[in-house]
Amino acid sequence: MSYRDLRDFIYTLEREGELVRIQTEVDPELEITEITDRVSKAMGPALLFENVRGSDMPVLINAYGSPKRMAMSLLVDNLDDIAQEIIGFLEIADQVPQSMLDKVKILPRLAQISSYLPRLVKQGSCQDVVDLKPSLAKLPVLKCWPEDAGRFITLPQVYTRDPETGKRNVGMYRMQVFDETSTGMHWHTHHDGAENYRKNCEKGNPTPVAVALGGDPAITYAATAPLPKDIDELIFAGFLRKKPVEMVKCKTVDLEVPADAEIVLEGFVDPVERRIEGPFGDHTGYYSLADEYPVFHITCITHRRDAIYPATVVGKPPQEDCYMALATERIFLPLLKMQLPEVVDMHLPMEGVFHNCVMISIKKSFPGHARKIMSSLWGMGQMMFAKFIVVVDEDVDVQNTSEVMWKVFNNVDPRRDTMIVDGPLDVLDHSAPSPLVGSKMGIDATRKWPGEGHPREWPKDIKMSQEIISLVDKKWSEYGIE
Repeated sequence: MSYRDLRDFIYTLEREGELVRIQTEVDPELEITEITDRVSKAMGPALLFENVRGSDMPVLINAYGSPKRMAMSLLVDNLDDIAQEIIGFLEIADQVPQSMLDKVKILPRLAQISSYLPRLVKQGSCQDVVDLKPSLAKLPVLKCWPEDAGRFITLPQVYTRDPETGKRNVGMYRMQVFDETSTGMHWHTHHDGAENYRKNCEKGNPTPVAVALGGDPAITYAATAPLPKDIDELIFAGFLRKKPVEMVKCKTVDLEVPADAEIVLEGFVDPVERRIEGPFGDHTGYYSLADEYPVFHITCITHRRDAIYPATVVGKPPQEDCYMALATERIFLPLLKMQLPEVVDMHLPMEGVFHNCVMISIKKSFPGHARKIMSSLWGMGQMMFAKFIVVVDEDVDVQNTSEVMWKVFNNVDPRRDTMIVDGPLDVLDHSAPSPLVGSKMGIDATRKWPGEGHPREWPKDIKMSQEIISLVDKKWSEYGIE
């Protein structure tokens, strides 16, 4: 069963002992962040602040801040379960029915896919209250870190359309509050929301925008997912929740939003106006630098009568966003394997904050195979931002960062086994010599084969014989070792 809305998820978290309600008055400026940061670092629970200074709305934070809660948000026991289901649907795409019986066999799965399409409804709880004289002052927007330029909306679903094709896009971009009716729109150059904005700018038109906060957590996650450009995030959310997302038309812009969202901001981004946005304490653990970004003007705010404001804090890991990245790692592994079948497993360690480091294990088949994998990954979507790619053999557990580093430190000759290329980098990479562009390194930590520039015999791994392992297993209780 899917979650009806955000509060249904909150109820589930509380029932499972994964949420703490805090009734002491707290300040949305810095205090909530300090509390949340301590809890995040201690792998603690989700927090619902019910008495927030300056607002009637409670604040939900750290709701996705553990592997368990991230899995709970997507209604699975293990995030790998979703990957297995994706494999099943991908197999349908590969099947070419050869007979009428074959066609009949795949019809139920095809019907299931069509049942995930978003559905328009006449009314939704997100429009219980309609304010055509909007003010952001009623929202408990957080100022997270001392040198942030102001308060930032940190967990928004930002809805736009491609003005040429009409296709919807949902992304997640931070939004600095400038005043009661305007915010920054931190559209990264490489993202689809920015592309829709640029297409409108070429025509001199404003970009209609709707920002939803809350709703089924599957929708929030889908807004962060690195989907191919033509895949509707709401169809993906429907797949995750096994039920279509119900949508309602906005009041002042020609867009639809989830009917059960907590809060919706409607408005437009001017094609010309830009303002300095930032600095902002980011997931790199550093303040991202101030720069010019488009401005979002709010024409209407709608919300539930008893709205809850969802937020997140980013900063030095571990933070809540690390577990959203974990979901992406596990869910999208099957798609990676479809394109690169030699890949065994992938890990994005939290120290790499999503895009700075990718660890890949492969079934090596020929000399130079690791370099082929590096080059392929840098050509795939958001993998182009990976600053370090480490490739190891199939018997290495890439989920164990210590084991991977052991192979790097022991298997790598720096001159022979590193590959440095130039290309696009994430806008948040402060180490890049110029914005958006810099160098990336691939590290081949596999065993070296003949023909890979290693003239000596590669040594054997130390392994105990299976006979002795079985003997010790059998006699273990006799040794008296606790």
